[in-house]
Amino acid sequence: MPSGRIVKDVVQRIMERTKVPNTYQVGEVCQILAKENPDLRGKGGCWAIVSAVNEFSCTVRIWNGELTVGLKHLKSYDYLPAECQQMQVIGDRISRVYSVSLEESVLKFLDSLGKLKRTYLTALEEKLLSVIELETTI
Repeated sequence: MPSGRIVKDVVQRIMERTKVPNTYQVGEVCQILAKENPDLRGKGGCWAIVSAVNEFSCTVRIWNGELTVGLKHLKSYDYLPAECQQMQVIGDRISRVYSVSLEESVLKFLDSLGKLKRTYLTALEEKLLSVIELETTI
């Protein structure tokens, strides 16, 4: 029985031979699909904005950082360009206030915003994020 490392290496070699094109675009909004990838634990379902397109992966920004994700772990939301811009604004706002030293309840709220399935904040979410922005800049 081959080890996981050997199987992974063989799969990577096959992928390199088949050369499936990476069709993602910088600025595109995608969903992260964790699919048994331990490196993506807790990030499944998060929306992510593509910041770099690589041959077999994309570098993406999520609410609390940046990571490189294989193509099989991304699914495009197929948002319109204006919707991608809205998500960029929301992502920028969340990233500016994020800090590991924030209270647990605030981190949970930011995490929930990072998993939204829509391109806008509700009036209440907007107010709560504004309060957090005010409190973290003081």
